[in-house]
Amino acid sequence: MMQHTTPETMPLYDWPRYRPELRPAPQLPMSRAEMDQLGWDSCDIVIVTGDAYVDHPSFGMAVIGRTLESQGFRVGIISQPDWKSADGFRTLGKPNLFFGVTAGNMDSMVNHYTSERRIRSDDAYTAGGMAGKRPDRAVTVYAQRCREAFKGVPVIIGSIEASLRRIAHYDYWSDTVKRSILPDSKADMLVFGNAERQIIEIAHRLAKGESIKTMTDLRGSAFMRNSMPAGFNEIDSTEIDAPGALIEHPDPYAMNSAASCAVADKQPQPEVVTIPIAHLKLNRATTVIRLPSFEAVKADPVLYAHASRLMHLETNPGNARALVQRHGNRDVWLNPPAIPLTTKEMDTVFDLPYSRTPHNSYGDDRIPAYEMIKHSVNIMRGCFGGCTFCSITEHEGRIIQNRSEDSIIREIENIRDKTPGFAGTISDLGGPTANMYRLACKSRAIETACRKPSCVFPGICKNLNTDHAPLIRLYRRARNMKGIKRIFIASGLRYDLAVESPEYIQELATHHVGGYLKIAPEHTENGPLSKMMKPGIGSFERFRKMFDAASKKAGKKQYLIPYFIAAHPGTTDEDMLNLALWLKANHFKPDQVQAFLPSPMATASAMYYSGRNPLRKIRKNGESVFTPKRKKQRELHKALLRYHDPANWSLIRDALKKMRRTELIGNSPECLVPAAGSSGSSRRRDFIRPVQRKRERRKR
Repeated sequence: MMQHTTPETMPLYDWPRYRPELRPAPQLPMSRAEMDQLGWDSCDIVIVTGDAYVDHPSFGMAVIGRTLESQGFRVGIISQPDWKSADGFRTLGKPNLFFGVTAGNMDSMVNHYTSERRIRSDDAYTAGGMAGKRPDRAVTVYAQRCREAFKGVPVIIGSIEASLRRIAHYDYWSDTVKRSILPDSKADMLVFGNAERQIIEIAHRLAKGESIKTMTDLRGSAFMRNSMPAGFNEIDSTEIDAPGALIEHPDPYAMNSAASCAVADKQPQPEVVTIPIAHLKLNRATTVIRLPSFEAVKADPVLYAHASRLMHLETNPGNARALVQRHGNRDVWLNPPAIPLTTKEMDTVFDLPYSRTPHNSYGDDRIPAYEMIKHSVNIMRGCFGGCTFCSITEHEGRIIQNRSEDSIIREIENIRDKTPGFAGTISDLGGPTANMYRLACKSRAIETACRKPSCVFPGICKNLNTDHAPLIRLYRRARNMKGIKRIFIASGLRYDLAVESPEYIQELATHHVGGYLKIAPEHTENGPLSKMMKPGIGSFERFRKMFDAASKKAGKKQYLIPYFIAAHPGTTDEDMLNLALWLKANHFKPDQVQAFLPSPMATASAMYYSGRNPLRKIRKNGESVFTPKRKKQRELHKALLRYHDPANWSLIRDALKKMRRTELIGNSPECLVPAAGSSGSSRRRDFIRPVQRKRERRKR
């Protein structure tokens, strides 16, 4: 293994520029004509993306492209090429260094299909909202075409699609376990996470003449290997957490030192045991954990759950070790995650000269995703919530990466002064979570040693700083800027953290809610909540009381719009019925409902496929997790969330009869649905949602 001398934490802005004379392009070129206007005879790097090219820091291709440009590299964009041949991949000529391939901001399969595997009729990341402009499994297809277009040019794959498929993974759309995306795509390297740190180093090292095949020391990267390199200690994953019932084995989510995070006991907790001292003493830099092979996890769901559990163990950049998984006669090798960006580095990325508009070639065509975010500002990255159904932690990590207040203010100024159509309203100051800005572990040593999957489940860790003061200061400074009329908070709010700061809730309700605040308790019952790693409904109730009181104090009538997930692993029909009754009792009538969609590599997806709980020790005869998979049962769970819709009443009545809950059928206020032949109109106004009531008053 070649040992590179550049420190893994070398700041992004300290690299010497490859082409010192290069100046920022108005927009990164998408044609040879644009290259000619810039005086380029070739591109150093060509980025192939499944999204329409929008030169805005909320779009991954723009962030990576502008970051590489700032390093002195000529970067071109090929957006949504015709993938049926390699011709579209030759548009900008042969790149001098490499192709960078991304599916776009969304996984292409999630982009194409609903949770019921139905084809979507539109695509928010395409000009005109047109569907069908990218292939299924776009990273794999694009990478193969790049290889065909110019043989010998390195192909680097990334984006959330690649990140979540870096090892053998359950694929919901084919209902099978698929191998890592690396051998299928034939890419030279995969970079996971946001990847600025990795992609910059790759570009500079290739520019110096190094081969991509020798870059095996790069954090946040994965690649294929024929054999174990000399000097490494290999640990079989079953030595750390054996998937059997013969002896007690360690829980990788626990630690045997004083650095362990303390948690509340409000929810079921993972078993607490310790990692063998012999393993802890091994040098992490030269230690690799061998996961069960692709063939093994495909054949045995228990081993799949075990591999998922071990993979999530090794996600903290402070203590993660390399992972290796056999695929046929070769290994997929995963280095530990990249070191998170510092605030200064985050500022460097977000302060780049984005035009903040779609590429000129789209003319007047609207790109729905851009319309949604063009007046919003991303203030941070990452999430330490660890929700098992979510992929943010697997992709961006659980350590929050913050921008400085000054950088955020500069972006608001750019929106105010440069964005066409801006009328004074910032649609969001947020990120993966609205209120995790500048929240972190109180101790760097504890943060580095911690192996917990969440800092807020089953309760908020005593070592977590929950001070919302920096966020409050940011809100106040931003809304007092000249030309700024309103600032809304549209990102998901972590209400169990918000209740730790009554001042924050008052600030939010008084100045940053436009009548309705979206919030996601996801469920009311402990069974599914414990599998989601979400707080109990009592935490939501506490937030609601504080929010209502803050709104009243501000002299405003404002309402919470709660979101819930149907058919999540661990959810029974009784759980969904209890949720429906809670919704009715609390006068909530959801307009839209979400059924669980198993995304690759998520912990909940491992539950869905394996029927086991990777949050606890995996045993052959251990805890099983029931998941509603049958179409009719999933439809019932969605119907119960929309108990007020007459189209669902027949299905709900049949289910209530089977559950022997016929007392809930009828026209009294205690009933969930009316009896057959009844319109239910006598009870309609008793439980109509506030937003619907307001609309009806307007009609009258």
